Amino acid sequence: MMRFIFGRTYWLALVFALTGCLPSPESVELDRASQTRSPVLSDTPSRTRLLTPVARHGQLRVTNGKITGSDGRPASLAGPSFFWSNSDWGMARFYNQSAVAYFARDWRAGIVRAAIAGEHDGSYLYQPEANMARAEAIIDGAIANHIYVIVDWHSHHAEAHADQAEVFFRQLATKYGHTPNLIYEIYNEPLDTTDWDTVVKPYAERIIRAIRDIDPDNLIIVGTQSWSQDVDKAARNPIRGFRNIGYALHFYAGTHKETYRRRAARAIEAGLPIMVTEWGSVDHTGDGEIDVASTRDWLDFILTNKLTHTIWAVSDKQEGAAMLRPGVPSDGGWGETDLTRAGHMARDIIRNWPTD
Repeated sequence: MMRFIFGRTYWLALVFALTGCLPSPESVELDRASQTRSPVLSDTPSRTRLLTPVARHGQLRVTNGKITGSDGRPASLAGPSFFWSNSDWGMARFYNQSAVAYFARDWRAGIVRAAIAGEHDGSYLYQPEANMARAEAIIDGAIANHIYVIVDWHSHHAEAHADQAEVFFRQLATKYGHTPNLIYEIYNEPLDTTDWDTVVKPYAERIIRAIRDIDPDNLIIVGTQSWSQDVDKAARNPIRGFRNIGYALHFYAGTHKETYRRRAARAIEAGLPIMVTEWGSVDHTGDGEIDVASTRDWLDFILTNKLTHTIWAVSDKQEGAAMLRPGVPSDGGWGETDLTRAGHMARDIIRNWPTD
């Protein structure tokens, strides 16, 4: 893997490269080697087992307020987040092991995220078997490719369906709790009106307890109030009595700026272990143009704090955050013309994310 000096200058150049202003560092290297770039994105040589993300970091855990590997060193991983898994929404077709393998090999992703729908038609609430099968496809693909996988209960009202969420996570823990690959994300984005102290935290404690009855070790990520942005509220009243609990931070660069980074910085300084389980370079609706400057600032923040992050979304929906163009194949192997502007940016960021 190529090594770069990661900092504000690098990320500014990288982000502008993906928006068409400068050649990316990787493209320059490819041009030097061949003077041309294949219309199909080239696969990379298989990494040896010793260098795979899971082999490198082992069982993720919380150490002194940081999410670390088994050696106690911060683990900063990068990868894509799949879209809502609902049947008939059009994006469930990407929930397959071949797509995960392609992200692991070509994008060099260290982690992927499965956004298993916990609300709306076609979700786990109405089609549990189909959605569980999608979760298992992503998990099995991650295990086969020696990367980590976040399984997210993708809902804005998880407390209203806590019984179903508990059944879901108990099933996952029973089948996969022995593997170090698995990370549980038990509440995607509580609303701004869903109080941390009286609603989100009690729900989380119930689901954590259910998981810990089966799986004592694997990392559990808890969503925070206001679409997983009010991490400072969780820092003031964190969950206690359980090991290896982290907290979700979400942002969309077109909407969320310095105020949100200051809030997250305060939580980190207070010792709250944070994972950026969802972010986008566009606005909070998932649409709009890439905000280059804000994306650069957020990447600097993530890198400086050695956080793990997954980018929204593996989707061919016609919106700004979608990584894929409409009608592309479902199982990876995507060429240059298959990726959107957001997809090119995500691929370059993930491929070049530092491993140490």
